[in-house]
Amino acid sequence: MGTLQNFSTRYPIWTFVVLLLVVGLAWLIIAPWPPGLEQAMGRKRIFLNAILSGITLGALYFLVASGFTLVFGLMRNVNLAHGSLYLLGGYIGYGVVEATGYWLLAFPFVFIIVGALGLLLQHQVFRRMEGQELRQTLVTIGISIVLADLMLWYWGGQSYQVLSPQWLMGPITLPFISSVRSDGQAVYLTYPVVRIAILFAAIAIGVAMWFVLNRSKLGMLIRAGVDDRDILAASGVRIQYVFLAVFAFGAGLAGMAGIIGGTFQSLSPGEDTRFLLASLVVVIVGGMGSIPGAALGAVIIGLAEQIGLVYAPTYSVVFTFLIMAAVLAFRPQGLLGGAALTWLMSCLPSYRESPSWRWSGSRHPFGS
Repeated sequence: MGTLQNFSTRYPIWTFVVLLLVVGLAWLIIAPWPPGLEQAMGRKRIFLNAILSGITLGALYFLVASGFTLVFGLMRNVNLAHGSLYLLGGYIGYGVVEATGYWLLAFPFVFIIVGALGLLLQHQVFRRMEGQELRQTLVTIGISIVLADLMLWYWGGQSYQVLSPQWLMGPITLPFISSVRSDGQAVYLTYPVVRIAILFAAIAIGVAMWFVLNRSKLGMLIRAGVDDRDILAASGVRIQYVFLAVFAFGAGLAGMAGIIGGTFQSLSPGEDTRFLLASLVVVIVGGMGSIPGAALGAVIIGLAEQIGLVYAPTYSVVFTFLIMAAVLAFRPQGLLGGAALTWLMSCLPSYRESPSWRWSGSRHPFGS
């Protein structure tokens, strides 16, 4: 909340503009449209579907990117194999569901396997390359290529879709008026149950992560490791164990997101690269290391993609990167990030060699 309060105090005009946009969007969603607006924007049902699809896609992006930003924020590890963990988790989840018929059983199974792979990556790769960002980048690109080829060899080039359970099939009626009949009766929007369930699951996971990072002893250790890992290690904490736990959790979360993505989309070669790029854009827009920032960035990118697909399909991808370019130009630390610029500048030799470089003194990046 402190970041939002500081923003509203420093930029009252922009705060008013944002609130005005939020109120206008709420009116477009809730209120019946006059005929002139429907002639200009098309049927309201199409607009509402685009909004909800953008929010649910943002929920999926958040699940993938939150583990990515967690690893970035705590350990400053550049893991460009994160998208491969997403796709691997989706493939394994597909196999578990096909073999057992239980959708929920796939989640702990995938979390353990992909989390163990994350442990292996941290212990055998990143632990030996601390502070070597370029080397981490090159090595994880190589790992992602190897994993992509192994998955292509084992699962082939066809698309797979994870079957959702019976209780998640079918539509649900939402309290949003999509149209009004000639007799004055309101027609309410129907939307797939599985996407609504995924949205609530993402919200629950995000809230749980925020409470763990800000209201628990483990979160205190993580934030202390962000501020000054040397002092934390000197106090007797096995900082590498904290790193292993965070990396395993981030990897397991990406794997579970693969199951979710495979449920309402599909799994195929190339999805790893797509979700890696989406995670990078979300982290840049929201702010590195910020869980609320990852949520905000994911929703913005999801809405931009889906609304662009409806109203300007040729340029939908362009909108995403225009948002990223605007954030980099006007707020390079991200919308809710406070430590991203400090870390990026510390990667330069002149800053790394300076004894004045410290993480202390800045807000920890996991705060709201």
